[in-house]
Amino acid sequence: MEWTQLRVNGNLKDRETICAVMVMLDSQLMIEDYSDIDMNTVYADLIDESILNCDKSKIAVSIYVPEDKSLPEYAAFLKDRFRDLAVEAEIEFVGVDEEAWSTAWRKYYHPTKIGEKLVVVPQWETYAPKDGEIIVSMDPGMAFGTGTHETTRLCASLLEKYVKPGDRMLDVGTGSGILAICGALLGIKEGNAYDIDPVAVRVAKENMDVNHVTNVNCAVSDLLKDVDTSAPYSICTANIVADIIIRMADQIRPYLTADAVYITSGIINERAEEVKASMLENGFSVLEEAHDNGWTAFAFRP
Repeated sequence: MEWTQLRVNGNLKDRETICAVMVMLDSQLMIEDYSDIDMNTVYADLIDESILNCDKSKIAVSIYVPEDKSLPEYAAFLKDRFRDLAVEAEIEFVGVDEEAWSTAWRKYYHPTKIGEKLVVVPQWETYAPKDGEIIVSMDPGMAFGTGTHETTRLCASLLEKYVKPGDRMLDVGTGSGILAICGALLGIKEGNAYDIDPVAVRVAKENMDVNHVTNVNCAVSDLLKDVDTSAPYSICTANIVADIIIRMADQIRPYLTADAVYITSGIINERAEEVKASMLENGFSVLEEAHDNGWTAFAFRP
């Protein structure tokens, strides 16, 4: 088995947040933090000069990714989470050519069933749908959301269960647009999908076009800041990260109808109770809780 080092370079002040996000992918972290080196120690002469001269306000946190995992999807996942948390971080793969890993993810991406009816199919593959299956054709580019990650599957499965024809849908942090596309193919009347990253919005729009989705608008927004408020939404998805879901817990209600379903994921199991508690404190009830390989998703009702 071959392994690739995925290293995140960031600021010392963000150490705990960076580690918390990276442990979502792997619990074995290698942390390079030289901030506590004592320059006056009697052993200073034994410390490598490069370490003595390094910027003590910076850190590097690494995990090692096995060859059977998609490097670009790992990078897209981290990029989305750090962006949502307003953490400045540079992601690099040690010893891997950037051009190679920017397209290598295709070999890991195959038709994936993510519910009773929904099947995500790469745009470059052919797939003969079985009776009743709904095909979502995707090319995520460098945006997170291929359908293969547990959080996406959890959200899509709950969306399939709770969406109703005629729903008005809100997708916060849309990434590749996959959840909004699923909503459209499942029969929503109209929807709005937002992401803070203009590249993600562009990719989402392209994926909407491929799937002939014309009733979902994609736009740039910092979470709920620029969300359309002309009418409340009867279904909402937020596949982001626990801290952001908690942060939005006291803000999301005005955007939802009284009988809306609010589907959230991007939550590691260890943070699930914290997310649930924050939503209950803000008057939501739990319709359903689902788990997959260390991840949790909720369906809440206002």
